[in-house]
Amino acid sequence: MSKELHTELLRFTTAGSVDDGKSTLIGRLLYDSKSIFQDQYDDIERISAKRGEEGVNLALLTDGLKAEREQGITIDVAYRYFSTPKRKFIIADTPGHIQYTRNMVTGASTANVALMLIDARNGVVEQTRRHAIIASFLQIPHVVVCVNKMDLVDYSEEVFTSIHDQFEAFAAKLDIKDFHFIPISALKGDNVVTRSENTGWYEGPTLMYYLENVHIASDHNFIDCRFPVQHVIRPYNDDFHDYRGYAGRLAGGVFKVGDEVMVLPSGFTSKVARIDTFDGELEEAFPPMSITILLEDDIDVSRGDMIVRVSNSPRVTQDIDAMLCWFDNTKPIQPRGKYTIRHTTQEARCIVKEVKYKLDINSLHRNLGDTQLQMNDMGRVVLRITKPLFVDSYRQNRITGSIILVDEGTNNTVAAGMII
Repeated sequence: MSKELHTELLRFTTAGSVDDGKSTLIGRLLYDSKSIFQDQYDDIERISAKRGEEGVNLALLTDGLKAEREQGITIDVAYRYFSTPKRKFIIADTPGHIQYTRNMVTGASTANVALMLIDARNGVVEQTRRHAIIASFLQIPHVVVCVNKMDLVDYSEEVFTSIHDQFEAFAAKLDIKDFHFIPISALKGDNVVTRSENTGWYEGPTLMYYLENVHIASDHNFIDCRFPVQHVIRPYNDDFHDYRGYAGRLAGGVFKVGDEVMVLPSGFTSKVARIDTFDGELEEAFPPMSITILLEDDIDVSRGDMIVRVSNSPRVTQDIDAMLCWFDNTKPIQPRGKYTIRHTTQEARCIVKEVKYKLDINSLHRNLGDTQLQMNDMGRVVLRITKPLFVDSYRQNRITGSIILVDEGTNNTVAAGMII
């Protein structure tokens, strides 16, 4: 088995105002970690020279998307993949404009780390606060504040300390567990992959060192066992005549062979007879592994059911209280409106019982008088569902605590929600 397949995967998202240098930073990470091909580098070198720019504009590595936007193609979130000997990475490059709140919610929902860029000349601005609030809402476990363009403020320790204190004072009101501050220059490469001689006063790690070494193994919930069944495997051939396995992706907890488990919604109990994976049998499994569970008893289990521990089950409910981010640009949320709701591997229909309030994303003020959620708005909503769902709060489990709403007429995803 190659080591490459077992390398840990880290997902991170970038956030910052327009022109804070997100594309340049990603370009610098890709270039300095030797994750681009020579012909890609030659190409952006040629375009930079043609534009009359000094040096090579690394932002062009990701800004090839801008040309596609000019052709009228809508691009929500640009994903980039690269790896180092220590880890594999997926970057969700989200747009910085105020009207793209929904894009940040999409890109950040699965992230382990959020990189928040702040222009050293401007300090903490409104957009910084908005992105920090969204990162807090989405329970992103680790936030790295990259104070960029340090070369434009003469690598001043005073400027860095001032931004550090400003951000920390604001973030004290938020629910973000792990903070880190790094002074960088994405353009010059200071403290991105290699340590900078210009910031002798900074004793912390480079950004790349942080990304390679930040502890993400415990970001998942290993306490509450949750296994949403995605597919029932019945091979129907002589070699596997009586094989009946339940395949899916583990959403929480640790399952071991011999564990007593319960199947929802039936409530029947059994024991784990076997755990199969693509690479063979396992004695135990944990998130985010994709596995097949075989039970000792012949129980009727189908897609949408959930296998849990007997003594630790999620809330089974038809009423959900959730924080929604509205995605639809054609029409706002409809009170008493009917939508399709998707939660883990379940799909049902729901009705909007009540919009409690709209949240001001800049001040965290709850606007009780305004219940009209337009595109990019966030608000608290009560939904009534046609059949019971097996839910946890989003704070407890990001997988079993999240939902999406789909317009039944157009099949467009109109909202993403976090269960409260």
